[in-house]
Amino acid sequence: MTSVQRPTLLRLESIRKSFSGVTVLHGINAEIEQGEVLGILGENGAGKSTLLKIVSGIYSLSDGALHLDGEPVTIGSPGDAKRLGIAMIPQEFNLIASLNVFENIFLGHELKRGSLLDKAAMRQRTHDLLQLLETELDPDSLVEDLSVAEKQMVEIAKALVHDARILIMDEPTTVLTKKEVEVLFALIAKLKAQGVTILFISHKLKEVKQLCDRLMILRDGQLVSMDEVAHLSEHDMATKMVGRELNQIFPERSQPLDEWALEVSGLSIRSQLHDISFGVRKGEVLGFAGLVGSGRTETMEALMGLRRSDSGQVKVFGKPVKIRKLRQAVELGLAYLSEDRQGAGLVMNFDLPENISLISLKRYSRGLINHQQTRKQAQDYVQRFSIKAPSLGSELQYLSGGNQQKVYLSKWMDTDPKILILDEPTRGVDVNTKKDIYHFIQSLTEQGMAVIVISSEMEELIGLAHRVMVMREGRLQGELSGEQINEQQIMLLAAGLGPQQRETA
Repeated sequence: MTSVQRPTLLRLESIRKSFSGVTVLHGINAEIEQGEVLGILGENGAGKSTLLKIVSGIYSLSDGALHLDGEPVTIGSPGDAKRLGIAMIPQEFNLIASLNVFENIFLGHELKRGSLLDKAAMRQRTHDLLQLLETELDPDSLVEDLSVAEKQMVEIAKALVHDARILIMDEPTTVLTKKEVEVLFALIAKLKAQGVTILFISHKLKEVKQLCDRLMILRDGQLVSMDEVAHLSEHDMATKMVGRELNQIFPERSQPLDEWALEVSGLSIRSQLHDISFGVRKGEVLGFAGLVGSGRTETMEALMGLRRSDSGQVKVFGKPVKIRKLRQAVELGLAYLSEDRQGAGLVMNFDLPENISLISLKRYSRGLINHQQTRKQAQDYVQRFSIKAPSLGSELQYLSGGNQQKVYLSKWMDTDPKILILDEPTRGVDVNTKKDIYHFIQSLTEQGMAVIVISSEMEELIGLAHRVMVMREGRLQGELSGEQINEQQIMLLAAGLGPQQRETA
């Protein structure tokens, strides 16, 4: 992209932020231009989300000043930000599950006709926004019935309804399909042409290179650089972000054992899953690919007793089992990290020891909970996974997305699992944390653990998995192994092209 001189819209002057006496932003100075797409990169805990929460009024700044159109402004709440034309699409959903789509989109600024709510107008405006996003969502659908990807589209529509001058996007593509990402990028180009400024956080360096004009890089709460994206390669971005050269991100695969850890045969749920059969060996990484809604998550939830299956047989280490409840799965040595860590995994107003011991609490209690032991165990996980937190007593809501993910992983590792199921394990985490997670998975397989990885990132499956199962519309389309595991083969199966069709495609 060529450099274009644009007027300054927002100026950040010595922005500082502290939590419980711990400084997480150290005097950020930057000028953000009107009509640009500014990428913001940094490792988890670098301060990206904190900075943008200050701009959007979620956090108050500890020191410094914000200037909009050259004038000092005070943004004390999200309402202040909206009045100034600033809207944010958060990384973690901020939706009311019991309300429908249009009620969420207009929550707090409902349209009225006289003294009554104008539901017809809100439905129509919501329908128009969803059409713009090329999604078939019904404005009257309950949010609790939506998939993670559909909730993301609601969050995008919720931000667009304000006709914002500054639109903040925090990891907006992590749960979207390739087609949905293309629609979003086209929308960003349209908004940019209208003079809207986009602040874009992403850990996907290809997206940043494709989409952004300039790039702000933060490290440990400090501004490292502000560069034209055209002058940077993806390798340059990664190196600036972590402050050192990154070695090979994917570890060498270990050799799986011959013993089956988990065998599934004929698993079915009416209208959702159809005759799912597969197995994973000890020491093996089994990947699951497929488009959003293909049934991957539903399959794992059925295995964990979170969904009731209509038929099918499951064997754990050769022994037939019936799993009807999550507790039974845990006792059999299964662990499951959901793709929705906030909605189904963590309690945001609990601290680290409370979250890590949620499932394994029985081992820490004999009538009374041994809090000293839970804190010691939590400290061990903080060191093991390099979790960045002001203290063990910090509430999860104040940690970055990547550090929340590490706490979530710690919570399940504390159950001493033998079979680990990871659903989108690197969603919203930086390249260095991804590397840590990949090498940790490798260390588990070397110890004989069976690992199942659901991922929408092709590179992740290609780099990690010994075999890949591809699903489509609740059915297994095929199995890939060795050199068959490549992007083309995965996409052909995900699109519904069987072996004969693939030969002629």
